[in-house]
Amino acid sequence: MQKSLEVRGKTTEDAIAKGLAELGLERDDVSVEIIERGKKGVFGIGAVDAVVRLTYGAPDEKPAPKMEKPAPKAEKPAPKMEKPAPKAEKPAPKAEKPLPAGPVDVSWKDAGTQAEQTEQFLKGLLAHMGVQAEMTIAPREGGGLDVQLSGEHIGAVIGRRGETLDAIQHLTNYAVNRGSDRHAHINVDAENYRAKREDSLVRLAEKMADKAVRYKRSMALEPMNSYERHVIHTALQGYEGVTTSSIGAEPNRRVVVSYVKPDGEKKEDDDKGYKEWC
Repeated sequence: MQKSLEVRGKTTEDAIAKGLAELGLERDDVSVEIIERGKKGVFGIGAVDAVVRLTYGAPDEKPAPKMEKPAPKAEKPAPKMEKPAPKAEKPAPKAEKPLPAGPVDVSWKDAGTQAEQTEQFLKGLLAHMGVQAEMTIAPREGGGLDVQLSGEHIGAVIGRRGETLDAIQHLTNYAVNRGSDRHAHINVDAENYRAKREDSLVRLAEKMADKAVRYKRSMALEPMNSYERHVIHTALQGYEGVTTSSIGAEPNRRVVVSYVKPDGEKKEDDDKGYKEWC
């Protein structure tokens, strides 16, 4: 069941952040409709708060009809045993113990710092993948590490739409932070792929928003991971005339860019379906 919450703030961004904090939800979990944009006024005179409506929750769906279970078949009575079963003369042989697993190489964990542990782990992982790459590790602002990989045939590290790169980053974070008192986020990139991908996502978001306004329709984008969906939501947060929401379940969850009718415009039947642009 879908619910909504109207929130006021000095700006649209403030109102959205205030509503998300009150609901305890992420930006990807709600659909935002801008009811009124805030105005600063002159020396505070004539200032107007921004008003947004956050819609959240699953859409109403009719429950699937329950299937009646067939009546259980009558069981035949078990035959009576005239004589007790004879006891086994010899005890059953004990199950053999499984062979011990081979030695596990954890020497990379002996490194003193998280940067050294990250370097040791990634070198071993890339060696198993048969990929040779140069590695640069630098501290991130606010904590954590930035790892940049470069070299020939680096496409094998990136994979389709960055899926392999995301998996390498997830494994690195798990391995280095496991059992550590200091948790650090480790961002792994290859040939600045993430920055290039983010730029292309912002351009795609603006293109879909322009089409949504021009055709007065809802536009569904291709399935994306949570980080890429966050980039789309952020890029269109202040785009006038559209609102964004996420539909579907992982790994096919996608962003929908919806046209918002201005006050006084005739309601048209433009929500018959989504037009997908890949």
